[in-house]
Amino acid sequence: MSAMYPHLLEPLDLGFTQLRNRVLMGSMHTGLEENKEGLHKLAAFYEERAKGGVGLIVTGGFSPNLRGRLTPFSAEFSKVKHAKAHQVVTEAVHKHGGKIALQLLHAGRYAMHPFAQSASGIKAPIAKFAPSEMSPRQIKKTIGAFANSAELAQVAGYDGIEIMGSEGYLINQFICKRTNMRYDEWGGSYEKRMRFPLEIVKSIREAVGDDFIIIFRLSMLDLVEQGSTFEDVVLLAQKLEEAGVTIINTGIGWHEARIPTIATQVPRGAFSWVTEKVKPHVSIPVITCNRINTPEEAERILSSGQADMVSMARPFLADPDFVNKAAQDQAQFINTCIGCNQACLDNVFKGKRASCLVNPRACYETEMVVQPAEATKTIAVVGAGPAGLACATTLAQRGHKVDLIEKNDRIGGQFRLAMQIPGKEEFRETIRYFANQIDASGVNLKLDTEATFEMLLKYDEVVMAAGVEPRKLDIEGIDQENVVDYQTLIRDKTPVGKKVAIVGAGGIGIDVATMLTEPTSHSLDDWLHEWGIDKNMEHPGGLYPYPDSFSDKTVWVMQRKEGRVGKGPGKTTGWIHKRTLEKRGVNLLGGVSYNKIDDQGLHISVGKKDQVLDADSVVVCAGQVSVRPFEGMWQEFGGKLHVIGGADYAGELDAVRAIRQGVELAIKL
Repeated sequence: MSAMYPHLLEPLDLGFTQLRNRVLMGSMHTGLEENKEGLHKLAAFYEERAKGGVGLIVTGGFSPNLRGRLTPFSAEFSKVKHAKAHQVVTEAVHKHGGKIALQLLHAGRYAMHPFAQSASGIKAPIAKFAPSEMSPRQIKKTIGAFANSAELAQVAGYDGIEIMGSEGYLINQFICKRTNMRYDEWGGSYEKRMRFPLEIVKSIREAVGDDFIIIFRLSMLDLVEQGSTFEDVVLLAQKLEEAGVTIINTGIGWHEARIPTIATQVPRGAFSWVTEKVKPHVSIPVITCNRINTPEEAERILSSGQADMVSMARPFLADPDFVNKAAQDQAQFINTCIGCNQACLDNVFKGKRASCLVNPRACYETEMVVQPAEATKTIAVVGAGPAGLACATTLAQRGHKVDLIEKNDRIGGQFRLAMQIPGKEEFRETIRYFANQIDASGVNLKLDTEATFEMLLKYDEVVMAAGVEPRKLDIEGIDQENVVDYQTLIRDKTPVGKKVAIVGAGGIGIDVATMLTEPTSHSLDDWLHEWGIDKNMEHPGGLYPYPDSFSDKTVWVMQRKEGRVGKGPGKTTGWIHKRTLEKRGVNLLGGVSYNKIDDQGLHISVGKKDQVLDADSVVVCAGQVSVRPFEGMWQEFGGKLHVIGGADYAGELDAVRAIRQGVELAIKL
């Protein structure tokens, strides 16, 4: 056992069984659950994580019946055939000494189909369909469906189940006044509103017996109006323990809450204090969650007594060997989750298979297999940005002789800029990971070296990953001293005045606006206050009214196209960027034409109206163009030249595509 992480690696005795450490791999929907060959691929996915040392895995959510499905074709677990099909998953995990629990999730009013049902017929703000109100008979049938699924989970070989009672799904909808307007035995007083989850637990415990793990994911902080109070949470936790729950897992925020809970902007371990407040009121183990992505953070939480276990979901997309590396005191080699959501949640919400920006093999374990090369080649990789780093290190792991050629004095490319943006500091971890991989894999790194055509001719293969550079605007006055491109601004910390005009409202423009308006204080309490989170939990849902925190700078963010401004890329994080800028008083302008820049400022037209923004500085974030050195001579390389990342396509900066291209190419060469 590692001397550095004794609490993290300590076994947890549950009486009838023991977990090998205090690490729960939290539930994640991958998109494999519905795939025709999905369960075999899912088995390979979980097998790598069990082999990597995880104590207890929780699957993505499976509905106990048809109406509870998230979408018309979402995964269900209600029949014997489902149990038999899942045996491939449980066997793969047990082969490596791991344990696995099936999550049971009824979507309630979050269901994206017309058969949605809930405690009351109130449409969710994020849903397309209004649910029907469940009759007492339907409620009892649903309770029976949960018990049936749990019993089938035993048949499938699962070590337990997790009941999804948080995040605003059906069980949460019964618990809170916000969504439960009933006045029968299932609504009205809190005692009646919490009857539904308690009856589910009692029915499951009766069906599965004593020697089966029941985890209840309890919404400890709803972050919505008319949510549970702290007293409500504690009372339900105590009643759940009495009803037979083995472990209580923490849930934070409903999906409709307008507060970030897991994005990279959220400080590490930002909600462990919630679990800490509940823990003294029950005697069963409690799990904390959200933005725990390093063994150091997990150990801090456990050693301070805030929780008995830590739940990490996306960190196991990023690195299946997280636990083993921590146990071997090799944490520097952990591929850290940066909380970006770009390849995991964003994909799932688009109906695609989840993966990971920093680890494209996640959920593709059977398809992207890194094996030793049949013949060793000498390969030059030009550019040490994300694409080049991923390609070079994977090539070297396969046994090729790799020279990584970088014209700057350090690696990282666009990630080195990104990590300087407030809320994106985690990108530094990816650079750290690749730096250690360069050393471990034997890549020959050549910094401060400009690749030349003659130099590259000697290699068997050449990978061009030279990245991007800022696009230059062709408007009058663009060469004025008060005009700076985003790359120079971030890299050189160029001083700007109190009034800044940002040309371009893509991801980079949003990042620059965030950086320029960031408050000087960065404590967790400051972050919680900025988002209106009541740490004393004195208000229902954990919210209190709060004023917007306007910046002392006047900032304009502009785009040429009409429509909404300020969201940036990212389906699940764009609203966070927009809300942040709005709270700071940033001016968001669409449909803008840029006329000229002079001593008066930036002259623009919005619609047919001309105006002058009296900006002290103008920051150009108008996109990027590919860097392609000596492109006119590329044809002379023939088939041995391969172009990836930004050099292939500049577009909106897309690290997901860049890293994936790098790994896929390295597997082929």
